[in-house]
Amino acid sequence: MEQRLSVVTLGVADVAAARRFYEEGLGWKASTSGNEQVVFFQAGGMVLALYGRSALAEDTHLPAEGSGFGGIALAYNARSKEEVDTVLAQAVAAGASLLKPARSVFWGGYSGYVADPDGHPWEIAFNPFWEITDDGSVRLPK
Repeated sequence: MEQRLSVVTLGVADVAAARRFYEEGLGWKASTSGNEQVVFFQAGGMVLALYGRSALAEDTHLPAEGSGFGGIALAYNARSKEEVDTVLAQAVAAGASLLKPARSVFWGGYSGYVADPDGHPWEIAFNPFWEITDDGSVRLPK
């Protein structure tokens, strides 16, 4: 298996409402390849998908119920500390919940957390040790 991630699918309560949050609230552009049941966003070299939570649970053969921390967080790496603050404010204005205000962190960066309207946690971080290319790809140090 190649060392890469192709798609992250978020199980959401209401696909249309989740789509509005990402499109109208955060300014993302959905692909035309989706439909009422699933929405796709090109996210750099991978795809973020929004799919009904119960349908996703059925597809994976896992129970749909559950709450609290699910052991995963998504992340957006910003190009500066100021961008972290801007993106956190944009997400909250669009309906996200602020989980942790941005601050300097132990590993030398600056980050905070929001949860989208379905409770999926997003870290918004500036990491001065990673390169972000012109197309938004993140490059780890060699």
